[in-house]
Amino acid sequence: MKNFSIEIKWALRFTLLTLAWAIGEKTIGLHDEHIENYAILTNLFAFPAFLFFYLAIREKKKYVYENVMTFRQGFVAGLVMSFIIALLNPLVQIVIYKSITPHFFDTIIAYKVKNKNFPMTVENARLLFNLKTYMIETTFTALSKGLITGAIVSLLLRNKR
Repeated sequence: MKNFSIEIKWALRFTLLTLAWAIGEKTIGLHDEHIENYAILTNLFAFPAFLFFYLAIREKKKYVYENVMTFRQGFVAGLVMSFIIALLNPLVQIVIYKSITPHFFDTIIAYKVKNKNFPMTVENARLLFNLKTYMIETTFTALSKGLITGAIVSLLLRNKR
């Protein structure tokens, strides 16, 4: 476990970032009065997410690899961090959608049903927008986007082949 202490620390920080981001989205109204902007603006999370991966892998390079890190070493750090984030994700989703914004699914379902450009039936909207679906979707998203981000950051930070 000590070998992965940096990844654990940054995965926990990432988890807190995710919760803070959800609070921010709710605060500015993306979970209710500005729900029409949610699908686009929630993607801005990619910027702080990238920053956290960069800081984590840079720290790993500095303190574990003494500033000499291969792509593979950085990629493994990103992989481990992504896996931990994915493991914590279902709990994060429960906190977000049961505590921070419990009305979110009702609001987005109502919006999607009334949307004139891409209307959905209530049944289809309920199938897509619920806690179980979000838990599954965001867990796999955390893994896939984490792997991609870890690979990009590792390419940026490597200094030997």
